[in-house]
Amino acid sequence: MPITEGDLRACCASRTWIAAMRGRDVAELRAASAAALDGLDWADVEEALAAHPRIGDRVRGDDRESAWSRGEQSGMDAAAAGLRDALIAGNRAYEERFGHVFLICATGLSAAEMLAALRERLGNDPETERAVVRAELARIVDLRLAKLTKEAT
Repeated sequence: MPITEGDLRACCASRTWIAAMRGRDVAELRAASAAALDGLDWADVEEALAAHPRIGDRVRGDDRESAWSRGEQSGMDAAAAGLRDALIAGNRAYEERFGHVFLICATGLSAAEMLAALRERLGNDPETERAVVRAELARIVDLRLAKLTKEAT
């Protein structure tokens, strides 16, 4: 099954990243992705971030990206109301401080772990947080590419 632009967009919404992935062989996608992500300017990263839901938001839809997001955030499924409320407040504080959605590779994390990371990262200066965001984005994209390439083979 050939990988389409829509497939790539489900992994990362940056148009610059998608352009760098076009025409790549399935076997080379993950290595090429890492290099392309390293080369993104901050505006490209922000474009990718804009496609990510807030931690704790239940994504609706039956498309691949929505399904992946629900799976990645499955640690929220059993979260108590108080914990959900704390994440809502934390998301708001984070967005006010940094101007974009809080991004974390949520796969395998509990809601409490996500909240702890959010609270810790609120103490970062903007430059440090940008580096953390880039690393988290790279982890998410790599996980999604692994799923995509498995489907394609």
